Amino acid sequence: MDDRLQPAFWGGLFIGVLSALPFVNLGNCCCCLWVLSGGVLAAYLRQQNSPVQIDVAEGAIVGLLAGLIGGVISAVLSIPMQMMVGPMQEQFIQRLLSNNPDLPPEARDAIERFAAGSALRVAGMFIGIVVDVIFGMFGGLLGVAIFKKKTPPPPPPGTVEVLPPESHV
Repeated sequence: MDDRLQPAFWGGLFIGVLSALPFVNLGNCCCCLWVLSGGVLAAYLRQQNSPVQIDVAEGAIVGLLAGLIGGVISAVLSIPMQMMVGPMQEQFIQRLLSNNPDLPPEARDAIERFAAGSALRVAGMFIGIVVDVIFGMFGGLLGVAIFKKKTPPPPPPGTVEVLPPESHV
């Protein structure tokens, strides 16, 4: 199990940090780019630590663990990030609402409730962890396919290996 944890940790750290940084986290809008990349990184590191080709299940497990670790790191790091960026978002929303007086009252209320909803943010963190686990697993599978070790094909069944004679010099 220890062989899986170190690659999963590095892949998860990659996922968590890039997913928590403001503006950088927008890369996840492109098919969960950072999460898939973290799963691929975890599978690559696991493959490098193994003398033989890792199988698909191993890649899926390492990617899944990386997604779990990354989701937790992202959720924890997003709290102070939100505290820093929150006031700027509030000013942006207030400017948006004041510059659009013809905005329907229903839309105005929805925007204000969305901006003030801390329970929604907590639920979003848990949903984010689940999504990171799923896409991290897909990244691990992708990493196994990309970083496949080139091994010679096994001999056909029924063949006998003949070794060259030893020379005594």
